[in-house]
Amino acid sequence: MLAFHPQGFPVEVPAKPSGYYAHLVILRVTESYPLFQTDGELNTARVMAGVKERTPITRLTIFKRKQTTPERLIGRELLRRYGLISAEPVFDSKDKRVEDESGLPFDEYNVRFCQWTPDAIAYGYAIGDSGSERSKVLSDTGYSVTAYDDSHEAFTLNAPYESGTMSQRGEVTSRINEQDHVVPQVLFPTVLTTRDLTLPLFRYVLNNVLRTRRYGAQTTRTGRVDNRLVAVVLCDGEIMSNLALTQRLYDVLKMQGALVPPDPIDPVVAAAAMQQLIPQMVAEDGVAVTQLLLGDDLDALLRDLAAETASEAGMRALLEAAWVSSKNYHDTWLAKNRAKK
Repeated sequence: MLAFHPQGFPVEVPAKPSGYYAHLVILRVTESYPLFQTDGELNTARVMAGVKERTPITRLTIFKRKQTTPERLIGRELLRRYGLISAEPVFDSKDKRVEDESGLPFDEYNVRFCQWTPDAIAYGYAIGDSGSERSKVLSDTGYSVTAYDDSHEAFTLNAPYESGTMSQRGEVTSRINEQDHVVPQVLFPTVLTTRDLTLPLFRYVLNNVLRTRRYGAQTTRTGRVDNRLVAVVLCDGEIMSNLALTQRLYDVLKMQGALVPPDPIDPVVAAAAMQQLIPQMVAEDGVAVTQLLLGDDLDALLRDLAAETASEAGMRALLEAAWVSSKNYHDTWLAKNRAKK
């Protein structure tokens, strides 16, 4: 396995921000017809096409929570699957039990958080007067490389009766609606940043990203997205924004003749262009880089991780290592502070 640089991650999660940044540079590629929307309409932004190409265009956007929430839920699903948190629902907010009959901690998203899980420490939580923890996974709005007009399509949706038709007993249903969808092979370059996570917790977050397949609304029927990891950057500060990366990528693809609307952009071509851009942009950001994984080095890391998590024993080991790291942070800093009050 290609080892990470020992200075890239803290040995323990620090009590205060300490400048250990690990960035995942991802090319998100839609594989079906997802819905990234608010109030029934696809989310868009009017921005410059590129850094050199100053023509304004309207781009599709995927808001930060629409990225991290599905990834977080995948992690919680795995914690539940491998018996680290309880699968029992929490029905009564007055129920003060901490564990179920099997001794597993109760943990229900946005209802009751177990405050020492990898999910809670990495992604944060807020439980009113019971406490809160700031997220150590930082994300921002993602922007499509292509313009809105070339990246969406309107569909007429209906809800047929049992017979498969839109009429029953001589009456025609009015259950017909039109909805815009993002089309397949729309590209969203994004940077997901973790701050001050130990290596086991970082690997937990990375595994969540690689395993998440569905984003946006109606994720049981559509919303397939392929997360292609292009680079991992370990450094002492934040690097380029999603918008800056998208605009620079647009300029390169246009120069290469890879932008031929309404045809989709080849994700392989886009990923190769990103690999050329990332070292340049990171250098421009002026951060001290501990390690930059690209190309063959990154592929080796991903192969090793995939081989580990392909077995139940390997997946359990990854989750348990993250659990130990998060529990140590909780016991050292969070539980101690509450005990003093």
